[in-house]
Amino acid sequence: MKSIITASYSVYFNETAYKSIAQHLSVTDYSKIFILVDENTKKHCLPIFLQNIASDSTMEVLEIPSGERHKNIATCTTLWERLSDLDADRKSVLINLGGGVITDLGGFVASTYKRGIAFINIPTTLLSMVDASVGGKTGVDLGSLKNQIGVINQPEMVLILPQFLKTLEALEVRSGTAEMLKHGLIQSRSYWERLRLKTDIHDIDPLIYESVVIKNKIVLEDPTEQNIRKILNFGHTLGHAIESSFLANADRQTLLHGEAIAIGMILESYLSFKILGLPLQELKDITATFIDRFGKIAFTNDDISSILSLLKFDKKNSHGHINFVLLEAIGKPTIDVKIPDHLFNEAFAYYKEL
Repeated sequence: MKSIITASYSVYFNETAYKSIAQHLSVTDYSKIFILVDENTKKHCLPIFLQNIASDSTMEVLEIPSGERHKNIATCTTLWERLSDLDADRKSVLINLGGGVITDLGGFVASTYKRGIAFINIPTTLLSMVDASVGGKTGVDLGSLKNQIGVINQPEMVLILPQFLKTLEALEVRSGTAEMLKHGLIQSRSYWERLRLKTDIHDIDPLIYESVVIKNKIVLEDPTEQNIRKILNFGHTLGHAIESSFLANADRQTLLHGEAIAIGMILESYLSFKILGLPLQELKDITATFIDRFGKIAFTNDDISSILSLLKFDKKNSHGHINFVLLEAIGKPTIDVKIPDHLFNEAFAYYKEL
């Protein structure tokens, strides 16, 4: 599979990935090499990675607990202190081997330790392969608020190794398909149709590749999210608020990112229908696809109030306005749309009635 060239680094796939990182490590004079994992990737992915990489360099493994609740400054502090204790200097490199929590947090730790050391991302979940592989967004949560602290900084390279998908539970793979379906909704009707009709993960490599190509095309046009890159946030304004609300509520089961974003895309598609005239049949197709894949979540009135109160923290907001990405049609997004307050409850009513 051909490598994808971003503005400042390359995304390598399968065997080419192993060869590329081995060559990179052999010719780059890193003083120390660190690998960041959680308990899951340490058990299931690290042995595979080390077995396939031809390098004589000594690598120090850093481990953090898995899960979104550990994606915070406290975890970063622990890692900064650990790097310092192990004499990491500015010529060190951090290899982030894991899902979105590992790549987001690890990229942020590397970007801020001694004002920045090199890092390499090896996403091991479907979600992180198609989302975190391109764009350079790093960061951590502020309490239950998603990705409030961070920087945009690019890795040295990204390796995508779909063999790691075999180590995941089915629901984790399903979560990743939400971001892939989003890529179709904002850029390619044909990709949306092919992906929504796919019912298994066999031979998914070409679809992963196409998702990365779609995201890279958008990021190349707008690296710092001043304009067109905002379309990648479709479904995320309400989706992130849902995810944060459930994360903060001990009485609710924490949702995976893809599960929350799927709900967000249904709600924001309804808003698109009401405000931009998204065709009714397309709204029905989008709704049916996500309900079929992810099922439904029951929302109480208190849940909805909590979710709507979190919208003011969305990172796209400007001058006190909540800005949405909506669809005129599948493949035709519009940015910076303002929503009348009464339509939010109407959107949740639509979801409840499904």
